[in-house]
Amino acid sequence: MPKYHKLVRDKIPEIIENQGKKVKIRTLDKKAYHQELRTKLQEEIKEYLNADSSSQSMEELADVLEVIHHLAESHDASFEDVEKVRKEKAEERGGFKERIWLEEVHDD
Repeated sequence: MPKYHKLVRDKIPEIIENQGKKVKIRTLDKKAYHQELRTKLQEEIKEYLNADSSSQSMEELADVLEVIHHLAESHDASFEDVEKVRKEKAEERGGFKERIWLEEVHDD
């Protein structure tokens, strides 16, 4: 019997049960949920970094984005709040479109 001990998407237990298997689950409290979202973000980023194709990369980026949505909520914010901060930072400091690689800074 495999043990997973990890945060999964809401419909995963139902999908597993529809395969004729039994699952044991529990609902995390807010503190544990927030910590497990952070762990899940690391997992999803690692999967993105290991993706072998654009298609697989898009799947993993979608997973990262899903976790970010829920992390925002765990901070009593919305994804729109995160997007607002992102836009403000982009306006103030720019984005990454120009592919600038900083080599050195000299303090004259």
